[in-house]
Amino acid sequence: MRAPDSKEEFRRRLDAAAQDTEAELDRLFAPAPLPGERARPTRLLEAIRYAALGGGKRLRPFLVIESARLFGVTGASALRTACALEMIHCYSLVHDDLPAMDDDDLRRGRPTAHKAFDEATAILAGDGLLTFAFDVLCDPATHDDPAVRAALALALARASGLGGMVGGQALDIAAETADAPLSQSEILTLQAMKTGALIKFGVEAGAILGKAGDAQATALSRYGAALGAAFQIADDILDAEGDTQALGKRAGKDADRGKATLVSLLGMDAARVRRDGLVEEAIAALDATGFGCATSVLAEAARFVAARRN
Repeated sequence: MRAPDSKEEFRRRLDAAAQDTEAELDRLFAPAPLPGERARPTRLLEAIRYAALGGGKRLRPFLVIESARLFGVTGASALRTACALEMIHCYSLVHDDLPAMDDDDLRRGRPTAHKAFDEATAILAGDGLLTFAFDVLCDPATHDDPAVRAALALALARASGLGGMVGGQALDIAAETADAPLSQSEILTLQAMKTGALIKFGVEAGAILGKAGDAQATALSRYGAALGAAFQIADDILDAEGDTQALGKRAGKDADRGKATLVSLLGMDAARVRRDGLVEEAIAALDATGFGCATSVLAEAARFVAARRN
């Protein structure tokens, strides 16, 4: 059941997660080196801060914070894990925008990192964000149980690496010059890796932090998988129908580059039907967690994914 004020509560918590994530990232990207570091080069740190601060809805951190909240986990553990995930996401955007990848000039309404700085600095900023994410996860400040920290690091590595986001990006690039269009199954695999894996990790991280039982962890994984798939279809629809100013990035680039999407394969109407079905699938998965109305904010997140305009 949808509580009358669940939409407003979702917006409040999404905004709160964004503010808390921004403040913690700002603190983590301070000029002073940490123990074991020699120095933090000024220009590189500026590029990292440019890439990670001051933009984005912070949906992925929100998912970590809210899924952990279901198990009573709040504070530094959830927030630092959320920041680690956001670092991976921001690094992926910096590298995706590079001339060798998608060659984009605009991100979040301003020049991409390689345009604001230079290509080499952008590559290093992405590298720095990637490695710093695991620094944060492995730090005892994130959790006092080393088994939890190890489980978080392993899950994020799997979600972001060869068999996850990085592998999905490789499949996406290969599809642009493939002899034949990808099948629906191939597109679903690509999108589950490139986009879905990090979104799914967001809710799986909450289950890890909360030391969830198998049934609850499985239900949250199902929610995250459906949410990630819905998010990608919504993104493809926005790329086809949106405008550059509203999106904060170049619109229409999927068609220009011949990218494999469900919009191009199925058509707009069928893509919308599939997106909405995935939203309902995500909400149904939440019912299986046994948390009842405590999941209403996560249910609103699924509806938000389908209705967003940027």
